[in-house]
Amino acid sequence: MPLAARMRPRTLDEFVGQEHIIGPGRLLRRAIETDRLFSSILLFGPPGTGKTTLASLIASKSQAHFESISAVLAGVAELRKVIQDAQERKRLYRKRTLLFVDEVHRWNKAQQDALLPHVETGLITLIGATTENPYFEVIRALVSRSRIFEMHALDETALNTILDRALTDSERGYGGTGGGKHRSGSGRIAADNA
Repeated sequence: MPLAARMRPRTLDEFVGQEHIIGPGRLLRRAIETDRLFSSILLFGPPGTGKTTLASLIASKSQAHFESISAVLAGVAELRKVIQDAQERKRLYRKRTLLFVDEVHRWNKAQQDALLPHVETGLITLIGATTENPYFEVIRALVSRSRIFEMHALDETALNTILDRALTDSERGYGGTGGGKHRSGSGRIAADNA
């Protein structure tokens, strides 16, 4: 398994960066910790900011069923299957469905429109991830029914923290394999980019 997959945060406390939206006491963090996602959400920001990881953490803390699809690979047919399964799950087990749509901006208007009625009725709680500004790339009706969270590029301190963990974690990283004998991540990025 690749290092990035092994080191993916398993808890909110392991998540690095984005304190403005998931730091202690922040609205989204409280909603995740109490399994009370108040509405659909759209996460937007540059690649590598933790959008997919945050969606996975939401799924791990929720009692709702979690589905994940990529807008690059999935179309309306796949969405219909997810919706049909969500309807059945709600009818039989009264279980909510969280739907993570990665790269949601890649869906055209008709594809986004197919999701809208199910977000409106609450059958689906959408967690959309996009690298594009959702105010321009996601249909207005979905935007108006979602809470938008902008994720920022990780700063040097955050990147060094992630690097230190990868070099020293003996369970998932390089710690204990000789890979942790290198200089610590602190200052490493700055030194390597000098």
